[in-house]
Order: sequence, then C-alpha cells, then structure tokens
Amino acid sequence: MYRLLIFLSFILFSSINFAQEKSCCQVDVSFASFGEDKSFREAHQLPKDFVLQDAKGKMIKFKTADGKEANAYYIQSPKPSKKFVFVFHEWWGLNDNIKREADELQKELGNVNIMALDLYDGQVATKREDAAKLMQSNDKTRSMEIIKGAIKFAGKDAEIGTIGWCFGGGWSLQASILAGKQGKACVIYYGIIENTPETFKDLNAPVLGIFAEKDGWITPEVYGNLEKNLKAAGKKVTVKSFNADHAFANPSNSNFDEKATNEAKELTLKFFKENLMK
Repeated sequence: MYRLLIFLSFILFSSINFAQEKSCCQVDVSFASFGEDKSFREAHQLPKDFVLQDAKGKMIKFKTADGKEANAYYIQSPKPSKKFVFVFHEWWGLNDNIKREADELQKELGNVNIMALDLYDGQVATKREDAAKLMQSNDKTRSMEIIKGAIKFAGKDAEIGTIGWCFGGGWSLQASILAGKQGKACVIYYGIIENTPETFKDLNAPVLGIFAEKDGWITPEVYGNLEKNLKAAGKKVTVKSFNADHAFANPSNSNFDEKATNEAKELTLKFFKENLMK
C-alpha cells in the first residue's frame, strides 16, 4: 500500500510538472481553428476591389521537390543582388493587395529581389467563407515544399528576409526557420505558429514581431509567449504592440489604423535595412 501511494504521488507530481512546463513554454494556437470562429471571419472585411496598375513584377513558376510547380509574384532587383525578401499573403491568398505590398517593399529597399509566394496554388478568395476554407485546408507539407523551392530558386548564396500578415505572419516565421543560416530578417504581423524554445533551434534571422493589443486571437499572452520562447532559445527578437485590432495594417479592413500602420512600416523598413540590406 505504501509503495502504491508513492507511485501514485510520483505520477501526480509528474503530470503537474508536465502541465506547468507546457503552459510556460507553449500556447497552442492554430490559424486553421480560427477559420471556424465566426467572430474571426467577421473581423476581416471583404477586400476592396483593387487592380494593381503598372506592376513592378510578374508571375513566375518554380519547381518544388514534390514534383509540382509553385507560383510567385516576382520582382527582380534592378541590379544583380543575392538579397531576397519572401512575402506571405493573408488568408485571402495572393491578390493584388499583396502584390502592391511587394512593389512598395522593392521600391523602398532598392537592390533586392522580392518573391510573394502563393501558398494556395492559384486560389484567391473574395468572400470570408472561402478564405476560411482555403486557410483551413492549407496543406502544411505542401506549403513547406513551396518555401523550400523558393529558397532553392534564390540560390545557396542568397540572403533571405521574410514578411507576412496574419496567416502569412506565421509562415514568415516558418520560412525563416527553414532558411537557416541564409535567414537574415523575419517580420511577423500579428501571426503565430505553435512553438517551444526547441522550435527555433535552426532560426538564424532576428525577428521583428508586430502585434495588436486588442487582437482577440493573437493576444498579448500568445505573442508574449512567443517572445519568451525566442529569447529562451537565444534568438534576437523585438516585439512592438499597438493599441489596435487584428489586421490593423490592412487598408481593406474596418479596423485599419493608418497611424499604427505607418509606424509599423517604418519599423519594418528600418529592420530590413539594418539586418538584410547592410
């Protein structure tokens, strides 16, 4: 009986300890699950009709290791450059709003190649319900292959920065992990991946996380946990939170905050110039 009590006490202690370790290191967040949340869907206003005029780039295809091809909106550097920025779209897909962001990045940064990657393989949503379905059905393995294909396209000597919003914010972080030593700068706008300190063992790029304090999904607890785990892994991270709502940097959103957006863009450009363009 005494031995049984000791054994049960050990099991109880181990369970409590495991739960504490999990809670201090990992907050489970899944963008796929957000698609089932009506309030999350309604927080995203329908994209305004926008057609990109005088586009700087063009759509290209590149090979992926799974035997398929992937798409990207590609803006080649005016001068030969080994510097690249991978741009990751929101849950709507690679639409003209994202291509405009890519054009603006190239204009501001100069001699850098921009690749806005299409993680939906050509599908673009204009309705919330369709965007939710695309996000929920996103094949993580396929998206990883697309990113790996883009890294190969850039070349083994390329220096890579990444940026993404919402759904794409998480993929920006994942892409910088996949880039390893080639990763030089990672920008996340109110995005996340499930993480522990171990998640970031291959991450080389410093991280700039831009978040919204009023975000009901990527909450201060969630991005605070991300910051803590990045620091625990010995990685360089800067977090800037704004008194704003989720998707505040999207001009098509009713939560659009022009002042916060402009400040976030200034931080982003400064971050890329200091870490990628130097």
